Amino acid sequence: MTNNKKGYVSFVLHAHLPFIHHPESDNYLEEEWLFEAISETYIPFLMNFRKLEEEKVNFRVTMSLTPPLLSMLASPLLQQKYINYLIKHIELCEKEVIRTKDNEKQNRLSHYYLDRYTSDLHIFKDVYNCNLIDGFKHFQDIRCS
Repeated sequence: MTNNKKGYVSFVLHAHLPFIHHPESDNYLEEEWLFEAISETYIPFLMNFRKLEEEKVNFRVTMSLTPPLLSMLASPLLQQKYINYLIKHIELCEKEVIRTKDNEKQNRLSHYYLDRYTSDLHIFKDVYNCNLIDGFKHFQDIRCS
């Protein structure tokens, strides 16, 4: 006997980071948790959601963004610190591209990160105008209309 009943799976993405913000310091290690999350999670999510939208894929996602995370993402000071974080990483990657020019594997990796951080900077500043919350809100709004 075969069971032909259709089932569904729902993944709920829960985005949270502890509130860490140190306006008194230009370089606070724990703030990098936010910057890494932006580069490694939030920007990739937004870019994939955008690609699905452009390809007219009917997709649904359930994602919660907690108040501490939203507060940090909305902070102009943390937005500027994220830009500075990316600029420092881009500069380091440019040096690594030169330093590793004789090692093909390492040089490829250096180029990968240079491209990635450069892309993150472009996406953050030029595509989302430093406002990832509006990026996520866009996908909420198109699903509610």
